[in-house]
Amino acid sequence: MIIYRHHIALCCISFILLVSYVHAHRPKVKIGSQAPDFTLYDERGIAHTLSSLRGNKIALIFYPLNQTSGCTKELCSIRDGFADLQSAGIIVLGVNPGSQESHKEFKHEHHFPFPLLSDKGKKVAKAYGAKRPLGLPVRRITVLIGHDGRVKAILYDVNVADHAQEIIKSFNAA
Repeated sequence: MIIYRHHIALCCISFILLVSYVHAHRPKVKIGSQAPDFTLYDERGIAHTLSSLRGNKIALIFYPLNQTSGCTKELCSIRDGFADLQSAGIIVLGVNPGSQESHKEFKHEHHFPFPLLSDKGKKVAKAYGAKRPLGLPVRRITVLIGHDGRVKAILYDVNVADHAQEIIKSFNAA
């Protein structure tokens, strides 16, 4: 009976800690909110600051890992639809916590025409709701930011095979 009570107490404490952690790490951005500014470096060491892109439509592509099948498929879809994204006036920025060197290799191998930004400490991922608990890779989400710097849409169920068109449609619907 004592072991059973300890087990219940441990489960309750674990649940409370988990709920507290999830609550503390909820997405900070919501549709209509001002997109948090950031400065991240791309695969060539060039700084990209969100505030310097104000006046443009931005697609922040948070993807878990370089060189995985889902991420490769997603970013290749964006590469293949890049001309359509440019015609729609959309700037694409890929973001994950990978190193600049791993981004450079990934970009070179697949000929991505957009920068891959290194978010080593996952601070930007956290600010945008893409950070996951317990050291897991970032969530696959895309945050669409309008000319005014406000979040227009957050795409959680990304279609990796046709993501470029999904971004364009979502911007048009926002």
